[in-house]
Amino acid sequence: MSGDDLVPGARLQTTRAVTIAAEPAAVWPWLVQMGPGRAGAYTFDWVENLFGLNMHSSREIMPAFQHLAVGDELTLGASGPTMRAHVVEPCHTLGWASDAGDWTWTFQLTPVSGGTRLISRNRLLGPDSPLLRRLYAAVMVPGSLLMERKMLRGIAQRAERSRRVTEDPR
Repeated sequence: MSGDDLVPGARLQTTRAVTIAAEPAAVWPWLVQMGPGRAGAYTFDWVENLFGLNMHSSREIMPAFQHLAVGDELTLGASGPTMRAHVVEPCHTLGWASDAGDWTWTFQLTPVSGGTRLISRNRLLGPDSPLLRRLYAAVMVPGSLLMERKMLRGIAQRAERSRRVTEDPR
């Protein structure tokens, strides 16, 4: 995927996906507005906020956050890492890379019959030590799975709902 080459020695990688009953153009606005102090992450806000991320997941497309360009930044909490957009291809790919060069997070939208396949990939350099890497994976991967699954489902629900409203505004 786009951005995989930015962390060539990644020791940890997750790839998760969901099929959404909406076209990529209905999914893209939800992706591009994500982030702390923006439209949130569509996860469990209370968990995100325990880590100081100031997340408040929007249920609406927010026009103020629909314009993203390569180089724009996303800071994850007061002392968290800063990510920069390294690829912004509307309705296709959105990729973030940490300023430290040790993490990429890429979203890819692929049209499929009846909608869109949304793929989310995280690649991290991770600890050097195999033991620390296993410990990190044992703690972080399950939590990441729970949060990312909620995020992907949240995007799907929002995109599918907005598609229905556009098609049939009853």
